[in-house]
Amino acid sequence: MESKIYGYVRVSSTDQNENRQIMALNKVNVPEKNIFMDKLSGKDFNRPQYKKLVRKLKPGDLLYILSIDRLGRNYEEIQNQWRILTKEIGIDICVLDMLLLDTRNGKDLMGIFIADLVLQILSFVAQSERENIRKRQQEGIAAAKAKGVKFGRPPLPLPENFHEVHQAWRNKKMTLRQAAEACGMPEGTFYGKARKYEKSD
Repeated sequence: MESKIYGYVRVSSTDQNENRQIMALNKVNVPEKNIFMDKLSGKDFNRPQYKKLVRKLKPGDLLYILSIDRLGRNYEEIQNQWRILTKEIGIDICVLDMLLLDTRNGKDLMGIFIADLVLQILSFVAQSERENIRKRQQEGIAAAKAKGVKFGRPPLPLPENFHEVHQAWRNKKMTLRQAAEACGMPEGTFYGKARKYEKSD
């Protein structure tokens, strides 16, 4: 059976641009239909397109990725997936921005040793970067909160009848359920807004 060439692309979110990775795969003649792309975090390998790709791979196939962090950002899982792909399935992998990670070359003991060493270092760097990004995000959020920046969706304005309904509920002329229904919101939401309304009154 003729071996096939595949490419894998990953960006962390839907607003990130995958063009650079796709252009790199086009340069090494990966067929468009054999490029699989996920727009998900690299924290694990639970990604639909990656799983679909792995199911298609056969011994002797070649997989191109632009850089090792496109495969993932979890040190142990990168090592594990590399072993599954190259040893269990029996494919070759070429990391385009680190040609030491091209399993078609260096099949001797020294070549395998160097590739394993480079893979471990790059996997470590990929996870470290992920942890640093997360840490910076948390620090940024904490700093913004300290400055009074509010996160999440802005609260919806109170319905026009809220004041009258609230008064009726407080005067026990309406039950909590009736009041919430009259304002078109769940009971918990009405109760929470009522408490805030009373504090600001």
